Amino acid sequence: MKIIKIATNTAPDFDRNLIASLPSSGPRYTSYPTADRFTGSFDAEAYIESLNMRKVGALNKPLSLYIHIPFCNTICYYCGCNKIITKDTSRADAYIEYLEKELALLAPHLNGRHPLVQLHFGGGTPTFLNDEQLERVFGLIRRYFDLLPNGEYSIEIDPRKVSRDTVLHLGKLGFNRMSVGIQDFDPVVQQAVNRIQTVEETREVIEAAREAGFKSVSVDLIYGLPHQTLESIKPTLDTVLSLDPDRLALYHYAHLPHIFKPQRRIDTAVVPGSEEKLDILQYAVQTLTSHGYVFIGMDHFAKPNDELSIALKEGWLQRNFQGYSTYADCDLIAIGVSSIGKIGHAYIQNERDIDAYYAALDEGRLPVMRGYRLNGDDILRRSIIQDLMCRFSLEFPTYESLFNISFADYFSQELQDLQDLAELGLLRLKPGGLTVTPKGRFIIRNIAMVFDYHLRHKETTAQYSKTV
Repeated sequence: MKIIKIATNTAPDFDRNLIASLPSSGPRYTSYPTADRFTGSFDAEAYIESLNMRKVGALNKPLSLYIHIPFCNTICYYCGCNKIITKDTSRADAYIEYLEKELALLAPHLNGRHPLVQLHFGGGTPTFLNDEQLERVFGLIRRYFDLLPNGEYSIEIDPRKVSRDTVLHLGKLGFNRMSVGIQDFDPVVQQAVNRIQTVEETREVIEAAREAGFKSVSVDLIYGLPHQTLESIKPTLDTVLSLDPDRLALYHYAHLPHIFKPQRRIDTAVVPGSEEKLDILQYAVQTLTSHGYVFIGMDHFAKPNDELSIALKEGWLQRNFQGYSTYADCDLIAIGVSSIGKIGHAYIQNERDIDAYYAALDEGRLPVMRGYRLNGDDILRRSIIQDLMCRFSLEFPTYESLFNISFADYFSQELQDLQDLAELGLLRLKPGGLTVTPKGRFIIRNIAMVFDYHLRHKETTAQYSKTV
């Protein structure tokens, strides 16, 4: 695939009227096809078949590992993640035993020990685990994999539950990147979503990460939460900038109480409307870019010297289930309840219900709930959508050569739709390719959706998030 370098000094062009005129929701494309297309006919045997195909040299890609920790001490009302609310840390002891069972079942199909280029602990709240439990999990990891000096090993952090000593311990274990949940520092907003978090405890965690030698600290904010206004978000952004994170994500809150039960505790009347949310977003984007942060894509920003910015500039940015990534396309082993992995041309998701997850492992079988095996058309479109999301351009002859197609014939309907988007100023079509404009980069999901065959031709009950 041709490497296309991106100009990273161009700020996103925030066109409010255009944003309002386009479809308002769509996939985030952490995978293609998206998870709502996975089927129950893909089972543990299909997963094992995909793993065994890794033994073929051409398919033996670098390996990434995702571990899902589902437990949280308290519930955040906005959250739509798969989680278990409990204060009983002994439940994690039992869970770790099942992680061990799952890895033991996977081991015969991994073709020996593998170096891990990436490791990610997600949740839930991964730091629900105490120091001893974290050491147990790392013992499991080191039993089957080799950690590399230059690997990317990250963990999601809730500052309310983590001390400076814990962060230093995480660094000693091998973590070198962290994502810190903030959402909003406004006390009224925090009360409304049941997440009371002080600036001081957040700052302590970030400073401890730097003391421990973490290479990158990212923070997460959410816009559209109850009681948020343009004026209320300004102090939060000022405070976040004073924390000097390396990366920043600005997620849109999707208020879907009919799907996510915790959101029923939020008063819908105090959730900001579309205009107010656009005010907040526009101000946040202008503020971050004026302070030197590079707009990576969608809702992500990074300092110019951060690996994400460099990956974007050099043309090797990637996108996976954890969002934007700096590594080339990896195979992803995912363990734990509800986790999603990718092996070759297949996606695999574990049981979402913890009792079903435990039952499968007690029976000595991998806890696969559903998955998907990509066909040739899926592979082609996945490649195109990945390039749009990460390189913001397409060179048609590349796909013609790799997939033995005529781009104009194969994508005749899509090219008509792209012409419409070009007339809106979202992209520039040229003979043999296209380039997304600064205006289009902000709503890149809408452009990627043009190439989504499943979205065009197949019904889904999925509730996608807002594209902006």
